[in-house]
Amino acid sequence: MGNVGRRVRRSALAVLTGAALAAVLTVTAAGAAPVVAQPDKAAAVAARTDVYIRDVAADVGVQPHGFNPLWASPDIKVCPTAVECAVSQNPIVGVTNYIFVKLRNPGPYGSGTDSGVLRVYRTTPGGGAVWPIHWTQIGAANVIVPAGTTTVTIPWNGVPGPGHFCLLARWVSQTDPMNFEGPDVSINTRYNNNIAWRNVDSVRIIVGGPVIVRPFAIGNSLTVPARSDLVFAQPGEPFQGVGGRVFADLGQTLFERWRAGGMVGTGVRPVGGTQVEIVDPTKASIGNLLLNPGERVEFSLGFTAAVASAKEFVLDVTQFGPDTSGAERADLGGVEYLINVGDK
Repeated sequence: MGNVGRRVRRSALAVLTGAALAAVLTVTAAGAAPVVAQPDKAAAVAARTDVYIRDVAADVGVQPHGFNPLWASPDIKVCPTAVECAVSQNPIVGVTNYIFVKLRNPGPYGSGTDSGVLRVYRTTPGGGAVWPIHWTQIGAANVIVPAGTTTVTIPWNGVPGPGHFCLLARWVSQTDPMNFEGPDVSINTRYNNNIAWRNVDSVRIIVGGPVIVRPFAIGNSLTVPARSDLVFAQPGEPFQGVGGRVFADLGQTLFERWRAGGMVGTGVRPVGGTQVEIVDPTKASIGNLLLNPGERVEFSLGFTAAVASAKEFVLDVTQFGPDTSGAERADLGGVEYLINVGDK
């Protein structure tokens, strides 16, 4: 009887163990994998790397940060040759240009050699470009990033006209993940130190020559209609000092919406058709522009000047409006125009 009892107890234990094992397998298959995966997760946290791209010169990789503007990264540069140029230039249409991006290692959230993919994208200059639908990839490169600064070169083949773009760089790495990415590029850039944005355009004016025209677009990343403002500012020498004039040709659609919204603005005046002159480019705005959900509307800016100068003038044009975080007046993107005036 003793042997029989022991056999019965062993059989019961085997049945119980099998049932328990089946239960564990069932629960694991149903979604308890995080418990099993904890050791791997801990190893991933221990191996966390942190590569960052500066949004401004003072950026050290903290996310989020409060620096502005977000869209003039000094770590993204366009050059006409595979040799890095001293100052970023507008790309030359129809030929191969080169984009140089500086990856900095380490940032404040990790250390060690990182590996991943650097991807670079383009869109029409301006604000409100919804991620990812308004962005087109230019190129990508697999990169190993040791400690220090690594400069990555991305060829840009057959640049399309008119040759004026916003650029976005994204460092994608398994050990240096994004915090999140939503439709607002401004939020994505501020909260992810491995995203950087460059919207800088050179404007070369010849006295007595034609008006220099640049494209600009504003958009709405929300799922409901929203109103935005265009704000003009000059952080340096006033462009009016050389007889500089700036015009916004809003186009029929945007001009009619501006009219319907009460033609709200400061330091501006209509000058015929769909054109609005920026009378005071040091502080001006065109406001209450209604945009439909997911819409992005393109218009143009025109530049002229009367007197040649050795100085460089800077004009910032920014779209402000609501974003997906709930902010009512967020910087949705803009362009820094570097203006030079010559006599030939």
